[in-house]
Amino acid sequence: MNYVVVDLEWNQAMSSKSSVFNKLPIHLGGEIIEIGAVKLTEDMKPGEEFTIDVKPVYFRRMHYKVKKITGFDKERLSHGHSFPDAMEQFRAWCGDDVTFITWGCDDQRIMEQNIIIHDLDWDWIAGWINLQLIYNLQTGGDKNQKSLASAMEHFEIEQTRVAHDALGDAYNTAVVASRLDMAEGLRMYDEAAHILAMRMPNYKPPMENDGPDTISHDVFDGFKTKAEAFANERLSVLPCPICGQETDALKWINQGDQRYMNIYSCAEHGSFLVRAKFRKSKEDSSWLANRLVYEADEDMVSFYKTKASQSRRRSRGHSNRKRSGSKQS
Repeated sequence: MNYVVVDLEWNQAMSSKSSVFNKLPIHLGGEIIEIGAVKLTEDMKPGEEFTIDVKPVYFRRMHYKVKKITGFDKERLSHGHSFPDAMEQFRAWCGDDVTFITWGCDDQRIMEQNIIIHDLDWDWIAGWINLQLIYNLQTGGDKNQKSLASAMEHFEIEQTRVAHDALGDAYNTAVVASRLDMAEGLRMYDEAAHILAMRMPNYKPPMENDGPDTISHDVFDGFKTKAEAFANERLSVLPCPICGQETDALKWINQGDQRYMNIYSCAEHGSFLVRAKFRKSKEDSSWLANRLVYEADEDMVSFYKTKASQSRRRSRGHSNRKRSGSKQS
């Protein structure tokens, strides 16, 4: 088994309504512009390194936020390799029977999306490990995401590589891995999410037949406002959990107590109920959102429509009161 720590940098569309999405078979969350990777040795230490720049073909104009964070510019991108060529080189470097280790889940999602739009073989990228889960498991954390920088600070790892550089972040992730008991972490990995969920302050043990099964549970943080969270594709864009195709969303409905719900639909696989629960971070008062996805049956869709109808009536009543008040003044 080859363990390869991988980190990706990707460019984003200038707008979620960009016409480029009409050319793509799926909603592309980001187009890869750099691949960085570090092989782990047998004793789980950083070993051989790999890096390559990739020239985008869909999101060719650098998003200002990506440019600011990564330092990539148009000139550097113009000298990048095509994605198929970059992946061919990367695959040859990785070797057979590879398992990727990442910090978080975003890199896996973006890698899979880029492989789909270029119609490349992806059987060889089946194995993925989210090192955040092992880190949280072994440092007393819960399911809340931790930054790579905070993990480095925890282990007193000196920042010797450039941050927000694919190879630099891959190397730093590999160093964090070297400070963990990876043998034990890999052994416990399949149970990690459940164990971490039990550490959450408001955890309630699941009851038999207590509601539908959750398809996915993701946590997104760092939002200044809830409006910013709903405008962010991390929270608002949902590829179909079954086929990965783009889904169409209705409207987020406020259920009170910082809870919202929406219905997303896939043309092939039907509807999904999505719930978002917000809370404030104790560290910096930013908003954190828990997003849960369920396969929606008729009762769920009917429940959503009822709540949506009630929300519209409340909105109309509020508007009428405002107009009435203005006439009296």
